[in-house]
Amino acid sequence: MLKYADVKDNPIVTEHSHKAGTPTMGGLAILMGVLLLACVFYSDKNLVLTVIIMMTAGIVGLMDDLIGLKTKEIQKVIVNISPKEVEIGRLTLKTGENARVTTPKAKKDLEYLLKNNLVEITGEAPIKSEIKENEKIFAQILVSLFLIASGAVGATLLGFNIGLLIIPVVMFGIVGSINSVNLIDGMDGLAAGIIAIASIASAIFMISYGNSNGSLPFIVIAGACFGFLVYNKYPASIFMGDTGSFALGAGYITAAFLGDVILFAVLALAIPIISVIVSLLHRAHIIKLPVEPLHHTLNYKGLSEKKIIVIYWGATVLVCAAALFVYRAF
Repeated sequence: MLKYADVKDNPIVTEHSHKAGTPTMGGLAILMGVLLLACVFYSDKNLVLTVIIMMTAGIVGLMDDLIGLKTKEIQKVIVNISPKEVEIGRLTLKTGENARVTTPKAKKDLEYLLKNNLVEITGEAPIKSEIKENEKIFAQILVSLFLIASGAVGATLLGFNIGLLIIPVVMFGIVGSINSVNLIDGMDGLAAGIIAIASIASAIFMISYGNSNGSLPFIVIAGACFGFLVYNKYPASIFMGDTGSFALGAGYITAAFLGDVILFAVLALAIPIISVIVSLLHRAHIIKLPVEPLHHTLNYKGLSEKKIIVIYWGATVLVCAAALFVYRAF
C-alpha cells in the first residue's frame, strides 16, 4: 500500500543509494499489530498503557516521516582523484574514497579542491526535510509527561524511593530510548532485531523472577518486531521509518518502567546506547567519524551491511545473556 502511495525512502548515505524507492513508514504496521493485541489483552493495564505511549510516540515519528518525504537540498558526492590525502570539512579522504559534501566548510573547501583537480563530483544525494532537533526533543518530552501523568510509574526506582526525581528520570528515559533506537535504525532489520532480542531478554528476566504477567508488554513488542522482520530483514522490502523507531523506543522503555526492570532493560539496550555516545563524541569534536552513526562508518570502511547487522545482533545477544547470568548469580 505504501509503495502504491509512493511513500518511498531516499537514503542520505551514499553506500545505500541502491535502496532508493523502498517503501518507508512501515512502523504503521507495527503500531497496528500492537494495537490489535492490546484490544485482545485489554485487561492488562501495563500493556494498554505501553501501546498508548507507542501510538503517541509513533504519531510524532509519523509527522517527521511525512515531512521527510520532501527534499530539503541536494548535496554533492565527491571522490578523491589525487594521489594524496585531501581535507574537506572535518574529513580526510584517501585516494579513491568518497564523501558527501554536507557542512558549510566542506562546501567552501570543495571549490578549492575542484579548482585544483583534486576531487571529482560523482553524484548527488538528496537530503530530506525534517523537524528540528529541539522540536523533536520537545515532542518526546510531551510523550514522557503523558506517561508520568498516567500515575502508573511509581516513585520507586531500583528499590529506592526517589520521589519527584522520577519525573526527570522518566523524561530522560523516554527521550534517550527513542533516540537510541532511531539512531540505530539505519540498516535492514538492525533496529527491529535489537529491540526484539532486548525485549525477549527482558521478558525472560521478569518471568525468572516470578513476574510473568508484567512481561506481556515485552512479549508483544518482540512479537511485533519479529513480524516486521519478515519484510524488514536484509534485503528489506520496507523500512519502519521514524514512525516505527519512535514507537519501539518509547514502548520498550515504558514497559521497563512499568515492570520495574529499568536497569536490566537499559543494559539490554547497550549497543544502541553506545552508538549514541559515539555520535555525541563525534558531534562534540572529541572523535571524528567519516560517516555518522557508527554502523555507517563501519560500512563506509568496507564492512558489509549483512556482517554489521550480524555483529550488532550478536553483541546484543551476548550483552543480554551476560546480564541474565550476572543477575541469576547474585
